[in-house]
Amino acid sequence: MRINVNKAELCVETFGDPGDPPVLLIGVTMLSWPDELCTALAGRYVVRYDLRDAGQSTFVDPDAPAYDLRDLVTDAAELLVALELAGTHVVGLGVGGFVAQLLALDHPDQVASLTLISTRPVAPGPVDPDLPDHAPELMAELFGRPEPDWTDRDSVIDYMTATARLMSGSRGFDEADTRTGAGLVFDRAGRTAKAQRASHLGSMFAAIDCQPRWRERLGKIAVPTLVVHGDEDPFFPSGNGVALAEKIPGAALLTLRGIGQGLPRTTWPVVVDALLRHTS
Repeated sequence: MRINVNKAELCVETFGDPGDPPVLLIGVTMLSWPDELCTALAGRYVVRYDLRDAGQSTFVDPDAPAYDLRDLVTDAAELLVALELAGTHVVGLGVGGFVAQLLALDHPDQVASLTLISTRPVAPGPVDPDLPDHAPELMAELFGRPEPDWTDRDSVIDYMTATARLMSGSRGFDEADTRTGAGLVFDRAGRTAKAQRASHLGSMFAAIDCQPRWRERLGKIAVPTLVVHGDEDPFFPSGNGVALAEKIPGAALLTLRGIGQGLPRTTWPVVVDALLRHTS
């Protein structure tokens, strides 16, 4: 379905019974959360959506967005109102974790619990001195190779598969899943290079204004919080997850051994069980 919020149209999909406890999944596109993962959260009313400039939501220009991070937070808050959901369990993955943290801070009455996966407590750009930054060798490999032809499906799938191989950790890489997922994202996004790049990489986060900082406010989060982080994450190294768990009162930390960025299929049994318990 398409829902108008905050002067934007978001493409939204739901799974399960609306009478069950609601879970809002925030990534870059709705396909940050594969169908099988969503259906595994049985007994929950699962909502996933495309951010602005990604997937099939409002697309203008991810390289020069006319919105900021707080607009993305308002989008999420207004989406919950439009769906008539109260007391929602909010789950943020990667850069979606920025939106999730601020949703819990700025709209606490809408959030029943918080789960933060493969994310960090500071915005894109230089990290605080006590936080580990992107692994230098990863960044050299990621940006030292030629970009794909973003308008060519096979080229994009090959590029995203190579990216996943670098990001996934020693236990996390699943080539078949990665290729299938990249193809699905390609098929849903606009056919321009900008649209494809933004949907696959969340490139709008390199351009949007994320100020002011929120790390210093994390101690005010008062809902049950679960932090999930791979111990081999080279993009947001695991010290970022540790810092989140230490700063948010009462937060629990689930460390995924041998896992890098994201939630590959091998983690689903453990993570789904943790999510169902956390949102019960």
